[in-house]
Amino acid sequence: MATRLRVIHYLNQFFGGIGGEDKADARPTVKAGAVGPGALLQKHLGDGAEVVATVICGDSYFGEHTDEALAEVLKLVAAQRPDLVVAGPAFAAGRYGVACGAVCGAAREKLKVPAVTAMHPENPGVELSRRRAYILPAGGTAMDMAAVMARIAPFALKLARGETIGPADLEGYLPTGTRRNEFDAKSGAERMVEMLLDRLNHRPFTSEVELPRYDQVNPAAALAGLEGATIALVTTSGVVPQGNPDRIESWRATKWVRYPIGHLQEIGAAEWTCVHGGYDNGHVRQDPRRAVPLDILRELEREGRIGKVLPYLYTTVGNVQPVERARRFGREIAASLRQEGVHAALFTAT
Repeated sequence: MATRLRVIHYLNQFFGGIGGEDKADARPTVKAGAVGPGALLQKHLGDGAEVVATVICGDSYFGEHTDEALAEVLKLVAAQRPDLVVAGPAFAAGRYGVACGAVCGAAREKLKVPAVTAMHPENPGVELSRRRAYILPAGGTAMDMAAVMARIAPFALKLARGETIGPADLEGYLPTGTRRNEFDAKSGAERMVEMLLDRLNHRPFTSEVELPRYDQVNPAAALAGLEGATIALVTTSGVVPQGNPDRIESWRATKWVRYPIGHLQEIGAAEWTCVHGGYDNGHVRQDPRRAVPLDILRELEREGRIGKVLPYLYTTVGNVQPVERARRFGREIAASLRQEGVHAALFTAT
């Protein structure tokens, strides 16, 4: 009987069954066999592979101690003598996605073990690790768990068996930005002419070279001084009045809101809270000044070091925000700030 492939599954504290945000600082640990969603992974892997162990690490611990956490995770993985590493899926969870991408990239580069993960295409982990690791697309929430596990298992087996991995559009993973030379029945000149004719005749075509896209933002001119400047507070950290009266969503927010703060000296926990769903917002709910430092600006205002604070707070949630919507929010907020005669904005994120 052929030897079964040894698979290590990486999970965060939630999917690993340790706890929620209260356990997000959990250090790396290992459990024998499949845990949580690992059972579904094992089902789709079949008899040819076995999830022999699950390595679990808290999202906050990994994010705040990345080098140390990654070294600990790799040590636990290496001890299991794996043939394959599978991480996640992370869906739209940013910290989890960053960790999954880092673990898979390090497994390939340092342990020379094939690795794969899955996450929402807009997860920040994609851009950080797509050149280092294979990442399959996943939905935004764990409701997509069954579907993505059904796709990740056969791809993972193909990796572990050393089979040739084809282009992203054929294999189903997110493009890595790498290119390989291959022989084709038609020359490059023939293919180029065909694509040109398709484009001129408004027919669909696929370019063989994906051009990088870069956002270019020209910086504003420096202020000569702040003594007469009006300063605005803008945040994507999800700080809102208690009760979230405008129902700003905790992820993929569809709106931004401005709230009057001219009567306030600080953003206190009695009147304000945090609805951001992409990080452990307990510290901000405990003290919203950590994300919106109105109290510090008031001090600068009293000392005459700035002219005044705009009497409005502009707020939204940046968690898993579609790029085009984020651009629209930026244009709308900037237009409002210009109308208010703002000279500079203090922008706080997460």
